[in-house]
Amino acid sequence: MDRLQLLLLGFPVFLFFSDLVSLFSPPPTSPPIKPPPPRYHQPQSQSVPQVPDFAAVQGSQVRGSGHGNVVELKFCVSCSYRGTAVNIKNMLEASFPGIEIILSNYPPAFPKRIASKAVPVVQVGLIAIIVAGEHIFPRLGMVPPPWYYSLRANRFGAIASTWLLGNFLQSSLQSSGAFEVYCNGELVFSKLKEQRFPGEIELRQLIGNKLPAPAFGKNLDVVWS
Repeated sequence: MDRLQLLLLGFPVFLFFSDLVSLFSPPPTSPPIKPPPPRYHQPQSQSVPQVPDFAAVQGSQVRGSGHGNVVELKFCVSCSYRGTAVNIKNMLEASFPGIEIILSNYPPAFPKRIASKAVPVVQVGLIAIIVAGEHIFPRLGMVPPPWYYSLRANRFGAIASTWLLGNFLQSSLQSSGAFEVYCNGELVFSKLKEQRFPGEIELRQLIGNKLPAPAFGKNLDVVWS
């Protein structure tokens, strides 16, 4: 064996034994952590009662009207509804301070998802047949069908049409056309049912009706007490 063969054979063997050594070797022990030195506090001569700042108490106690509530916008991503969802998200955050807005995709039905996964496979297979069908059909023991010769006569147009139609079909299968609004897990608006987008005033009223009673008055009682 020459040096190159010895090098090609010895390098994997070296890596294998180094992995075995690192696998069975015990992990390195970490040095003991010394406890921090004790701190001595000087006793205060007298305690001065501090008057709480009203602005600080108000900021910590009085929260936004949407605090603790979650609104989820489930929309069709492939339908280019993200811009509408972002605008509604900004509107709700300005109308209900402290509210949490979650944007997520609303997937299509399960059969459409399976069909959208199969479209690229058919797409690539058809392009392969157009390019090398004269070698594929004989290996399968088949005679090339008549439609193959018509596709082979215009290979560039057939490949471009297959690619464009496949992408269009996959996009249509992945789209759900949904724009669903949930407030604390409860559906408040459905584009699938209404066949339209919600208006800002309409959606603000729907969300406001689903929120609990505002905690502003309750927190003011805590501040003044």
